[in-house]
Amino acid sequence: MASMTTSKVTRWDQHGREHVVRVRKSGMQRQLTCGTCGWHKAAQFLPWLKAEEHLAEAHQATVDPTA
Repeated sequence: MASMTTSKVTRWDQHGREHVVRVRKSGMQRQLTCGTCGWHKAAQFLPWLKAEEHLAEAHQATVDPTA
């Protein structure tokens, strides 16, 4: 049984609302889930980039809290 790890991508929109996409890793596969709209997608490569793209396109959330 593969162990599962979780990370997240957080961005804020122009209204100051936080949007989070959680990235769950199990083996080579990663599952992306948006906490705002429920969007989900399986991704094997570049899951964090796909999460950032979703946040920018669907929620206009582009402000990176770590920058």
